[in-house]
Amino acid sequence: MDGVINILKPTGMTSHDVVGFIRKNFKIKKVGHTGTLDPNAAGVLPICIGKGTKLSQYIMEKEKSYRCELIFGKTTDTLDSYGKIISEKLIDPIDFYDIEKTVKTFIGQISQIPPAYSAIKVNGVKLYEKARKGIEINDIPIRTVTIHNINIISYEFPRLMMDIRCSSGTYIRSLVRDIGEKLESPSYMSLLIRTKSGEFKIEEALAIEELTEDILNEKLTSLKDIKLNMQDITLKSSASVSYINGSYVSQKGLKSTLCEYQAEENVRVFDELGSFIGIGKIREKDSVKYLKGDTLLI
Repeated sequence: MDGVINILKPTGMTSHDVVGFIRKNFKIKKVGHTGTLDPNAAGVLPICIGKGTKLSQYIMEKEKSYRCELIFGKTTDTLDSYGKIISEKLIDPIDFYDIEKTVKTFIGQISQIPPAYSAIKVNGVKLYEKARKGIEINDIPIRTVTIHNINIISYEFPRLMMDIRCSSGTYIRSLVRDIGEKLESPSYMSLLIRTKSGEFKIEEALAIEELTEDILNEKLTSLKDIKLNMQDITLKSSASVSYINGSYVSQKGLKSTLCEYQAEENVRVFDELGSFIGIGKIREKDSVKYLKGDTLLI
């Protein structure tokens, strides 16, 4: 069994819990998730099975979409509703125009400090392990992320509901904190639902309670049907063995036209019979493009 199953992760379960559930209940050895979704968050969690685990890194790096609720007036140590209140401020209702104007300033490439309660490792130790011990954390690495769009769904002070489309690696809790700070109000995230992860949508996600072996077989997205937002490229039969053995393949060994692809672009590689054999990368040397294997699925 090879492919990806789109799971609707419930609150209270970790991503690892979902992997363990599938591995145990369906006796599958190779199972992996495509990036941690906070235990207190719900939503889309693509789970890779068999050879699908080789595609997890590519699914993980795709953009994500979330529905998020922000509460003005207080903040917590975890930046969500499960933490301890550490700051509270009595404020007047914030004008919607000011919120709308402020939210727009976060669209684009931004610098972000992840929450202290996160799985990011510093010197080999996860931040949340330090935070739970009460250790002051001053060395959280700043990361650069991209917010593609923020759409305000509703606002009734102190609650603000937003849909957010962003790059992989974005911490929505940090975004909520930063929006609040810019509006001079403490804030925290009271709700988070991931509505999309790459090509996997919440409308098509399966609740873990309804998962059976028959449904798993029926709803499993095959390797060939996982698009990964990549172009396809086809090898000639004469070049397949060389490609599989790690050699560079020039235009001579391809049915596709190399000039149509960008250097350093990842592509889905097919053999002449239409079998999906893995992910390749377009390389360029002395203005000549080649195809080189990146991940094999055979």
